[in-house]
Amino acid sequence: MNEASKRRLPWLVAIALFMENLDSTVLNTAVPAMAANLNAEPLALKAVMTSYALGLAVFIPISGWMADRFGTRRVFQHAILLFAFGSLLCGLAPNVPTLVAARVIQALGGAMMTPVARIALVRSFPRSELLRTMNYVVIPALIGPMVGPFIGGVIVHWLHWRVIFFINLPIALIGLFMLQRHMPDYRDEKSRPLDHTGFLLFGAGIALLSYVLEVFGEHDVGAGRLSLLTAVALALLALYGWHARRTPAPVLSLRLFAVRTFRVSVIGGIVTRLGVGGMPFLLPLLYQLGLGYSPWQAGLLTMPTAAAAILMKLTCPPLLARFGHKNILITNTLLIGGVVMLYTHIGPGAPVWLIVSMSLAQGFFNSLQFTSMNSLSYADIADEDASKASSITSTAVRLSFSFGIAFASLVAGWFLRGLDQTDPAEIVPALHQAFVVLGLITMVSSATFWWLHDHDGNNVSNRRTAPPPPAPSTPT
Repeated sequence: MNEASKRRLPWLVAIALFMENLDSTVLNTAVPAMAANLNAEPLALKAVMTSYALGLAVFIPISGWMADRFGTRRVFQHAILLFAFGSLLCGLAPNVPTLVAARVIQALGGAMMTPVARIALVRSFPRSELLRTMNYVVIPALIGPMVGPFIGGVIVHWLHWRVIFFINLPIALIGLFMLQRHMPDYRDEKSRPLDHTGFLLFGAGIALLSYVLEVFGEHDVGAGRLSLLTAVALALLALYGWHARRTPAPVLSLRLFAVRTFRVSVIGGIVTRLGVGGMPFLLPLLYQLGLGYSPWQAGLLTMPTAAAAILMKLTCPPLLARFGHKNILITNTLLIGGVVMLYTHIGPGAPVWLIVSMSLAQGFFNSLQFTSMNSLSYADIADEDASKASSITSTAVRLSFSFGIAFASLVAGWFLRGLDQTDPAEIVPALHQAFVVLGLITMVSSATFWWLHDHDGNNVSNRRTAPPPPAPSTPT
């Protein structure tokens, strides 16, 4: 791989991530207009969101195997093509069922893009450059969620909701043009056939679990049905675990959890997101139902979170180089929990500067947390295992955010039970109690990172620790 391609590879990956993240955030603001145009109830369009999430859950686990078998360039190319083709079909969809089917095609492309992009980066850059490279990649990707709600509002107001999907096409063309010149073609010549049994067991289990998390809290899905689906999903995943230990080449290699840094980063990420993953769900409720802001005003109040996240990407490497992954993750997890609980000071009459300051702090510390965990997960993974690690981490991230939203919904529902949910005087104290619970859980999750050793991640952060003191000389 020449130096020019090495410099441009992060930008190629960033273009793909920007396209995927922009699409998901822009779409959220267009649901009412889409429902009116398609003669459907707004709630019926939740299937449009759910189908994409389910598609990702099913297909992400095989992304690593596909990259090993067919090569990163070919798989990444087909991922962009599928995402663009699905976007075109979404823009032309005449009804909701067609739109749902097109979103599944989009999901198939999206499921391959992010994991395969990570594989290319991990195998192209030495560990000492990986943190800086990943930060440059994520910054453009963060711009999508930051400007997405605004762009969506402009498109729906001045143009047509179908344009939301059509804007992916020129972005995809740019990505395809760069791909031919700068995407390396890594593959595993010893790649084994796909583990069909494992794929069916894990895919079915993860799809059922994702569905349960997506519909959690809906009144038309009873507790008995949810409990049954959850039990079946867990049984399928347990069967996969049994199967994976007896298969030479499982679709997801559980042996990677023997690597301490990988194990702690994945498990710690899941536990941390259980507390903070639901904040994007609760904050709009606080701002709109509790404080009386309009939807677009509430969206503006969350934009500083993304802006602070971008700023942190630039300052994260020096912090990790100075303090190390273990110290940063333990301390920062406690700080995140504290920030979540500080939202109890946001109530009717709260000044805008205070809300913006809280959003900035949340984005700053969240970004430091996720950057540290993401870089740590690949610190001790061999290049030939990068594809397997990428599949596991991508699946874990996707599920953990769904768990976070479902858990936040459960906690908020508990405190809102029996209250008038149109009365800010009752809503705000209940949400404040939910913030306290989520903050405490986030703080407790910091214990996960005590399992790290002080030197873990130093090869990624370029941290230099003092050498051990010399042993005392033995008198002669």
